Amino acid sequence: MKKNTILLVEDDELDVISFERTLKKLDIEYDLYVAHNGKEALNLLTDVTKPIHPEVILLDLNMPKMNGIEFLKVLRNEKRFEDLKVFIMTTSSEFSDRSTADDLGISGYFIKPLSYTDNTKRTDSMDSFIQFHLRKILNKE
Repeated sequence: MKKNTILLVEDDELDVISFERTLKKLDIEYDLYVAHNGKEALNLLTDVTKPIHPEVILLDLNMPKMNGIEFLKVLRNEKRFEDLKVFIMTTSSEFSDRSTADDLGISGYFIKPLSYTDNTKRTDSMDSFIQFHLRKILNKE
C-alpha cells in the first residue's frame, strides 16, 4: 500500500518539530518532506529523477527566497499541480494575504497562534488541524 505524502513548507525549525511531533500521533503511514522555502518545495515537486506528488501541502507564507504566495502562484500555473490540496498555516492575519491565498485556490487557512505570556507557540490548533482535517484527507474519507 502506498504511503501518504505530506509536504511541509516552513522555515521555522520549531514549527517543523512541533508539526512532526503532532503528526506522529496519527495512526497513519506517511512520508513527510520538508522544504524551508518555496524554491525548495518546487524542487521537490519537479525533481527530474523522483518528483513527489503529495496528498497535502502545508504552507507558511512568510519565508525567505520564495514566500508562500509566490510559491502558490507558480504552483497554480502548472496544470499537473491543480489538484494539490494546500493549507496555509501562518502568523499573518492580514486580509490581503488571506484574500490572495483564497484566490489561488487554497483548501484552508489557519493562523499559528502565539502565546505572548510565556513566549512559546501554542500547539492546540495544530493538534486540531492534524487530528480532524489532515486525518480525513490522508484516510481519503
